[in-house]
Amino acid sequence: MSDPILQVRGLQVRFRQEGVMTPAVKGVSFDVGRGETVALVGESGSGKSVTALSTVRLLGDNAELSGTVRYEGTEMLGADERTLRGIRGNDISFIFQEPMTSLNPLHTLEKQLRESIELHQGLRGEAVRVRILELLHQVGIRDPETRLGAYPHQLSGGQRQRVMIAMALANDPQLLIADEPTTALDVTIQAQILNLLAELKERTKLSLLFITHDLTIVRQIADRVCVMKDGEIVEQGPVEEIFERPQHPYTIKLLSAESTGAPLPVPGDAQVIAAVEKLRIWFPIHRGLLKRTVGHIKAVNDATLEVRAGETVGIVGESGSGKTTLALAVMRLIRSEGRIVFMGRDIHGFGQRQMRPLRGDMQIVFQDPYGSLSPRMTVAEIISEGLDVHGISTGEDKRVLVAEIMAEVGLDPAMMDRYPHEFSGGQRQRIAIARAMILRPKLLVLDEPTSALDMTVQVQIVELLRDLQARHRLAYLFISHDLKVVRALSHRVMVMKQGDVVEAGPAEEIFRRPRTAYTRELMQAAFMELDAAE
Repeated sequence: MSDPILQVRGLQVRFRQEGVMTPAVKGVSFDVGRGETVALVGESGSGKSVTALSTVRLLGDNAELSGTVRYEGTEMLGADERTLRGIRGNDISFIFQEPMTSLNPLHTLEKQLRESIELHQGLRGEAVRVRILELLHQVGIRDPETRLGAYPHQLSGGQRQRVMIAMALANDPQLLIADEPTTALDVTIQAQILNLLAELKERTKLSLLFITHDLTIVRQIADRVCVMKDGEIVEQGPVEEIFERPQHPYTIKLLSAESTGAPLPVPGDAQVIAAVEKLRIWFPIHRGLLKRTVGHIKAVNDATLEVRAGETVGIVGESGSGKTTLALAVMRLIRSEGRIVFMGRDIHGFGQRQMRPLRGDMQIVFQDPYGSLSPRMTVAEIISEGLDVHGISTGEDKRVLVAEIMAEVGLDPAMMDRYPHEFSGGQRQRIAIARAMILRPKLLVLDEPTSALDMTVQVQIVELLRDLQARHRLAYLFISHDLKVVRALSHRVMVMKQGDVVEAGPAEEIFRRPRTAYTRELMQAAFMELDAAE
């Protein structure tokens, strides 16, 4: 390769913990050429993110680095802070996996983007606002003018990720390091972002170090691939060569990992667990000193669905389409209009006291297992918290129940006194599932439960969910932008767009013969790989 913009040679990273040095990266070497995209792939904990953060020394004080990292000839590992500050954000930009931890919850989107542009580009006044709107348009934020005053918590996960991408692109970097940048995005927006990155590469010769567990994306966007396992690069080469003729057993395992199959049939006499009719959720828009209502954000419009015991209803659509909002309304966690029936009872008008006895029967598993688990509680305390709230058991009996549910979801009960940070991403998601399952619910809402997981762990979680459903006749509302996982788990599918249900029906019918243009667009983006980005 001629003229590499980034050269990494013999990079080693060790972390000091209680006087013990733990290796995380072991002698990694690779190059990123000018205008080239290099993908780092591998399971959670393989060292991908640590390698990327090492390039601009963004690791903590307990990290010990050795080897060589050169950007445009500048040695980064031995550079002073002034040199690093000049390169970070200007020449090298990052897109991180978790936007909620990267965006300031106290500042509006406009303020956060404005700060970056003013600091690095020197623009002022109206010119900054024009640039902000241009960036938000580029990354697919609808009606960006109405979003400038919004705070991060007022956006969906996918929308927050797009804002992060806009911030990273604001200063026209030479090298963009993207750590799982499309994890929270639906397939159509994912294709738009990949298109955007491809256009930037072509126009500006942007170099890209792309970290992902989604091998379909790697095939679309990467020029070369580095496969990491246990802190080492076990195989690297041109993307066509790695995908067509993988040599290492681990690479072969990664390429063969995909959620397939179908759920067990639902018995004809299965009880309807939850049903909604003409459900509407509109959020008022307030303006002015007196906060008058000047309009509404129409999150969900007249949605109707039902889910039976042992059945999975998949809810798909773009970020911000109303998927999660609909599910939260079914659980009576947000206000809505319309009819909601749970276990044969109309619960729409129920207050908190009336809902309390029903809470154990309706549980939720969130997208980010680390964000939803308290770092200050042991796994035993996390899983048993629901038992305490509902007064189900106490003392040693509680630990017995925790041990039983941990074994059921594939966790070693001997680890119940450890903390969440001591587990991998897949294990943390199993903990989140165990916390919901210990109450033996009738309805389980799964909000993007596999999107943050690598492909091999996704397959394991899908198998676990199938097994739990078969044994306990659970009703699932499964929210996801990964249509391959939806197809593997769902009996019926509901497609949402901008708050409207545009199509609903049996899963195979939706996947094989979509009736609307929007559903066909989703299917193409999910299943046609390279064509999805065109």
